[in-house]
Amino acid sequence: MWLLFLLVACVAAALSCAQLCRAAVAVARATGPAPRPAPAPDPDSADGSAAGLTLYEMAYLSGGPHRLADVVLVLMAQQRRLLLAHTGWATVVDPVGLDPVERATLSAIGPDGQRRIPAIREALVADEAVRAVGDRLVAAGLALPAAARGLRNAVRQVQGATVLALLCAAAAYATAPAGEDRGQLLIWFTLPLILTLGTLAVARFELHPYSDWATGAGEERLPGRPGFTAFSPSSPAPVAPLASLMTLALHGPRALTDPTLRAALHSSGA
Repeated sequence: MWLLFLLVACVAAALSCAQLCRAAVAVARATGPAPRPAPAPDPDSADGSAAGLTLYEMAYLSGGPHRLADVVLVLMAQQRRLLLAHTGWATVVDPVGLDPVERATLSAIGPDGQRRIPAIREALVADEAVRAVGDRLVAAGLALPAAARGLRNAVRQVQGATVLALLCAAAAYATAPAGEDRGQLLIWFTLPLILTLGTLAVARFELHPYSDWATGAGEERLPGRPGFTAFSPSSPAPVAPLASLMTLALHGPRALTDPTLRAALHSSGA
């Protein structure tokens, strides 16, 4: 019976580690051996910055198009052009978009002027204006292309295989016949554990932080990194508080201090 548990543990460990290796190779091919130049500033971006990353670009590199959608919704809400209810509904107050992403947001809400935030978020993810932000970052070598995403999920799979190996070892120990050498039995389960833990150690050293969106060069351009390039002081700041929007872009809705905005995004599956 314990051989069945060992087989399950070994198969799960081998498959998950192979998946992580494939993801790592895809990331290496996408990022290339040398960093590429930074993306050209977008004159239609939310903050109009002339240097460094825009809020939209920071949001995309930190959490992908869904994070970017949250940023534009909160930006427009803080500028009193959208109303975000804690129940997860967005209502248009001022139907004028100041940039392509804002205009895409208004189009996603529709002519009725009101729509659930999850539906708006999904519509924005598929919109050309949001894809253009990602394409620009991919072309500059700051964001991973679609073929190289999935590293974080691959790491989780290896972690899950490690837990599964421990559970299988415990089950094999508990169901072993009375005359079986249980110590020798447990030694066999060190094989899948060595494989998964060794793979996780290498991934931690070589690939951390695990990102499905930013390349190594992109991570360095985010605030808090040595290569971070701040916003140009000569650029006009957005009407909404920049600090709260940057926090949202980098850390997601859980970092918002406004309980209404946090509830609106979390209640909608953010």
